[in-house]
Amino acid sequence: MFNLSNIIVFSIGGNKIQGTLHSDLAITMPRVEAFSVWGNQIYGKIPISISNASNLYQLQLDENRLSGNVPSLEKLENLFVLNLYTNHLGHGIEGDLNFVCTLVNNTKLGILSIHNNNFGGVFPKCIRNFSRTFSVLGIEHNNILGRIPDGIGNLNSLEVLRASQNQLSGPIPFDIGRLQKLKKFYVDSNFLSGIIPHSIGNLTMLIELALDVNKLKGSIPSSLGNCQNLLRMTLSHNNLSGSIPPQVLALSSLSILLNLSSNYLTGELPFEVEKLKNLGELDVSKNRLSGLLPNNLGSCVSLEKLFLDGNLFEGPIPSSLSSLRGLAALDVSDNNLSGKVPEFLASFGALKYLNISFNDFEGVIPSEGVFKNSSATFVEGNNKLCGGITELHLSRCNSAKSSKTSLRLKIVIVAVILGVTLIFLFLLIMLLRKKKEQQPTTTCAENSLLRLSYQSILRATNGFSTQNLVGLGSFGSVYRGILEDTGEVIAVKVLNLLNHGASRSFLAECEVLKNIRHRNLVKLLTAVSGADYQGNDFKALVYEFMVNGSLEDWLHPPAGTNEPETIRNLNLFQRLN
Repeated sequence: MFNLSNIIVFSIGGNKIQGTLHSDLAITMPRVEAFSVWGNQIYGKIPISISNASNLYQLQLDENRLSGNVPSLEKLENLFVLNLYTNHLGHGIEGDLNFVCTLVNNTKLGILSIHNNNFGGVFPKCIRNFSRTFSVLGIEHNNILGRIPDGIGNLNSLEVLRASQNQLSGPIPFDIGRLQKLKKFYVDSNFLSGIIPHSIGNLTMLIELALDVNKLKGSIPSSLGNCQNLLRMTLSHNNLSGSIPPQVLALSSLSILLNLSSNYLTGELPFEVEKLKNLGELDVSKNRLSGLLPNNLGSCVSLEKLFLDGNLFEGPIPSSLSSLRGLAALDVSDNNLSGKVPEFLASFGALKYLNISFNDFEGVIPSEGVFKNSSATFVEGNNKLCGGITELHLSRCNSAKSSKTSLRLKIVIVAVILGVTLIFLFLLIMLLRKKKEQQPTTTCAENSLLRLSYQSILRATNGFSTQNLVGLGSFGSVYRGILEDTGEVIAVKVLNLLNHGASRSFLAECEVLKNIRHRNLVKLLTAVSGADYQGNDFKALVYEFMVNGSLEDWLHPPAGTNEPETIRNLNLFQRLN
């Protein structure tokens, strides 16, 4: 099979082929550029002759059972992809990674994936001298020791750095901030120490950041708020302290996971948590966070998992959490929360895990939804809770107390209903009385089409202005007015009800004018009887307005006028007419 000297691409990946690689591989296929046998059951060592395949562009030996050391690859100057991951390569000792430094002079290398093996030794410092086109480094799941080398920032084309689950130690180098194309940075599950460098905020292209399970200390840098493409960030299981920077919770791009658990974070959960509307999982458990749970936590409507346990939170579970209807897991255990267990949790169809244990909740626990499953619901350590299904082992609710409470509730309800009824009747009576008082009466103008109220008369006379006053009498005053609706000019005779006999005069005048019709009598338009704004009785007669003054003034002009008295005399015919 290997006498194929003209082969350029050899690919048998993804099968179940067993066997070893031929020792003269490069001799039998001297022109090969792509050699891919990934995903098989090939065992044994990588042949030393592979280093003579100088045309190799892609070498994929991943996902097999290869073991031993990797030979020198110094002559593979055209190699771009080297995948050796998921094998049994290396011995877990110094020298396992010597082959890495043989690639330094390769100016085309872009991808080096050697994760999931048994490589030991120190993180090769020579990596900082790799090609400027180098973009992917995967060394996770090995036994690699030492520090992430200073100068790693020289790899300015690096997009993926995966070094999780090794034995790396020391600080994260400050010049990590120079990797401005870095999208994925995984160094979790190591022994890294020191602070998280502020320069990490320069990695604005980051979409995934994993620094969890290390010995990092200090505060979470607020500069992480600059990484506005982050989808996933885990800083859990470190020695981080201080408060959670609001800038971190304001990263609305976070949609997969934000895990800050198992640290020494203090203070309240920042108000900016409402920005995490796209986040699927939030874990701030096992810290020293305190205060009330923010009401705007209910804005995180995409949450499927919410872990707040092991803190010092107090107060009730906010009612706003009723909007988190996609929750599958909620853990608020080991806090100082109080109040009643919200009924809305029983309506969450997706909720499969609920832990409210070791708080100070009280009252009757629901029996529907997740509360029906004792293997999914944990309520112990809440001595004031009662009821629920028997498998939760809560005490029965006090029936006597419940009966007493129920009786009190019934008494209160009856008293409230009775009180409301009495108030309603009182207001109804007052309203009817007020309407009756304010309703214009037409005692002497029953057949008139004109219906006026006190308010309309008040507006027509400009508030009974003295400028509209045209006459005074023993029982009242006469005002000139203009109706708003029609523009008709009227005369309003307002009775002074404080004068004795005024009310009788009003009734008498109404009765007379109701039964008399004459062309020389001023026409009565209507009469108004009700109450003014102060609640006092108000009675008025409304006439057509005549512009010729009073009869007495016409017959007997006041002294000081120059008009002759003779023109004021009426003859018998005029008087009768």
